[in-house]
Amino acid sequence: MELLKRLFGFDANQTTIKKEILAGITTFLTMSYILAVNPSMFSLLDGMSAGAVFTATALAAIIGCLAMAFWGKLPFGLAPGMGLNAFFVYSVCLGMGYTWQFALTAVLIEGLIFILLTATNVREAIVNAIPLSLRNAIGAGIGLFITFIGLSSAGVVVNNDATLVALGDITSGSALLALIGLIITGFMFMRNVPGAILIGILVTMLIGIPMGVTEFKGVISYPESISSIFCKFEFDKIFTLDMLVVVFTFLFIDMFDTVGTLVGVCIKANMVDSKGNIYRLKEAFMADAIATTAGAVLGTSTTTTYVESAAGVAQGGRSGLTAFAVAVCFAVALLFSPLFLSIPAAATAPALIIVGLMMMEPITNIPFEDFSESIPAFVCVVMMPLTYSISNGILLGMISYVLMNLVCGKFKKITIPMYLLAILFALKFLFL
Repeated sequence: MELLKRLFGFDANQTTIKKEILAGITTFLTMSYILAVNPSMFSLLDGMSAGAVFTATALAAIIGCLAMAFWGKLPFGLAPGMGLNAFFVYSVCLGMGYTWQFALTAVLIEGLIFILLTATNVREAIVNAIPLSLRNAIGAGIGLFITFIGLSSAGVVVNNDATLVALGDITSGSALLALIGLIITGFMFMRNVPGAILIGILVTMLIGIPMGVTEFKGVISYPESISSIFCKFEFDKIFTLDMLVVVFTFLFIDMFDTVGTLVGVCIKANMVDSKGNIYRLKEAFMADAIATTAGAVLGTSTTTTYVESAAGVAQGGRSGLTAFAVAVCFAVALLFSPLFLSIPAAATAPALIIVGLMMMEPITNIPFEDFSESIPAFVCVVMMPLTYSISNGILLGMISYVLMNLVCGKFKKITIPMYLLAILFALKFLFL
């Protein structure tokens, strides 16, 4: 136990080895979709084969999770981030017309800047400048956000041109399987079954076989080489205005997605001090920065802390041992990719929905009677799922917090860092 404490920050008074391993497997299963999504998305770009991207994605996740396990000692999984990969492919490359080598160079620069900002405590100072009411709102907003992710990935909620969203066909297919899985997982939670989330995912996957939703894709395959995308940078484009804009956008999205995930999940897991400050925040940020830099070298988009880590925390994960278990799962996935890719989105959706419910708890700590606190908090909560962005929720929440307290004459509540952040966030919306 002493070795585990030294390596991973493991505390036998808070958790058990079994809980940590189950939590790691659960987190992996809820975020393993990235192994299917990333290759599919990046294969749209000439020269980036799906197989090579799959290998790079898994390796980036392994490095990130190991850095979080041994350096951060926190129960978070890392992998190339959703949203950031879409910005890489659809905006930078297909939209703006830049090469994927240009985009990888921007990701590398972003990672190096994050290492510098973390070493100088700038990222930590930004988190500490966020008011406590907004920190509690972040957790609730993330809860709604990942619930929406689960519902939409399973087809329970679908696109509608007239109303933006609508109810899907819940009488068959993925949507029906997701609702069956939700009932099964919810029942196990009510009965306090150990490993309820993990069991729920596996049982739902098996039920999906006769329903035709779970498609068995095989068991073993060798990972493809990443030589075609490894260290492919365009250093001659570093000192250009275009590179500055792309790097700055990557920085904003990654920073506040990570901030939101760490703050929201840590508060839910009670991994904070009496003032609401997160334990080992600097180390967690450094692990994230190292992972982003390593991911760029390997040939994939920004690697970040996954909000799906909340599933593992809900399972009992409290130390870096959980992150280590996630890393091991990604390593195994390199050889058993067809098997892991057989898990349908409908099987992980119930886990995300249940965890979304559990993430809502911190909202009770928001002083709703004080509108200078509750209105910005509400803006933060609703804008995450409605704009499909954790960072947008945080940015709009902080801007509204400063504005609300200014018009109410509560100047003492606003610190200089709050003013600076609000101005910076407003400039981001105006010019990017």
